[in-house]
Amino acid sequence: MSTPQEDPLDSEIAAALDGVDLQGLGAEAESAPATGRGSDKLWPGVVMGISGDDVIVELGPRMQGVCSLREFEEPPEVGASLRFAMRGREDDLWVLSIRAAKEVAAWESLELGSHVKARVSGQNQGGLELRIGKNEAFMPASQISLNRDLDPSTLMGQTLICEVIELDRSRKRCVLSRRRVEEGERSHALQESIGKLHTDMVLKGKVTRIESFGAFVDLGNGLEGLMHVSNISRKRVENPADILAPGQEVEVKVLEIKDGGKRIGLGMKQLEPDPWDQVPSRYPADRQVTGKVTRLMDFGAFVELEPGLEGLLHVSQIGVERIRRASDALQDGEEVTVRIVSVDPGARRIALSRLDARGAIIGSEDAVDADVIEEALAKPDAGNLGTNLGSLFKKAMQKDGEGSDEAQ
Repeated sequence: MSTPQEDPLDSEIAAALDGVDLQGLGAEAESAPATGRGSDKLWPGVVMGISGDDVIVELGPRMQGVCSLREFEEPPEVGASLRFAMRGREDDLWVLSIRAAKEVAAWESLELGSHVKARVSGQNQGGLELRIGKNEAFMPASQISLNRDLDPSTLMGQTLICEVIELDRSRKRCVLSRRRVEEGERSHALQESIGKLHTDMVLKGKVTRIESFGAFVDLGNGLEGLMHVSNISRKRVENPADILAPGQEVEVKVLEIKDGGKRIGLGMKQLEPDPWDQVPSRYPADRQVTGKVTRLMDFGAFVELEPGLEGLLHVSQIGVERIRRASDALQDGEEVTVRIVSVDPGARRIALSRLDARGAIIGSEDAVDADVIEEALAKPDAGNLGTNLGSLFKKAMQKDGEGSDEAQ
């Protein structure tokens, strides 16, 4: 048979209250003589009039009392029905207190989870001593604040808004938490901030943490978003730490909001100029450009033409001979001259080739000789075309022969 697990908060409170006598916290005040004091019972009364500094109250048939006008925030209206605490009897009149009545009412109205004003009256090893009116309460050290660096002594004499987390009226035991109130306030502020958030919004934030997959950014008001490594820059970023540092201030764009604001996607590259806007005009088909190999895959190589712009050099377009893997012919970081085969702006794809339109490797002797022949063919007035072409072919054969002799 399994035993029920103990509530962590109960254990925490028990440890904080170890050696603390809640009922004894106000023993000195409660040890005053009972003469002239009434009970905590509240008596209904009707205001009959005001005489100088006294408010005359009718408590019942042939039963009157008097309450100091100074206990009221403003003079009460004649005929107003109020509740009072009795504090003794003088000259056949009951001495009443509206202030004490409010304190008793506040104690009686306490419920688990309710918020109450409490004044810090003392401090001990386990936490803070507080008063709700004349009643004592206690706040464990762990429930004082979300700020772990807060010095509890700085709260002495202050009135705090607290949440009731434990209540036993018979033992006059009340345990409070200020941290719960702060958590609620932070949650409320967070929901307000999330409500104002929308995609495409541009915000300023501060980098709080860097991971291999991206960086977390504090947006303020309790909001934090994740900037994936692919959204940091239009340049290829392998390690976010190469671009960002904790504490760095950044400007980001909100890309997505999921799970009620629990997941906020951010991006920096979306604020940079998009190189694809000019791709069709800058990279027409058959244009030759030089780029750098950034990634080698079995099916081909990605070549960076400019920061943030890559094209795919398929393995079938790397050389004249059949190549099984791109790494058999190219190296990472190598500069290569390629030809633009096609551009698809919608799919953001650029197809590249190391072969010219006639199938020769760009920059090779075959490509150069082919260019010379092409140039000769384009000149009909260059003399005897057959003789010229024959000379060109003979020169190309001689170069091949010289290459064979050198190889031997």
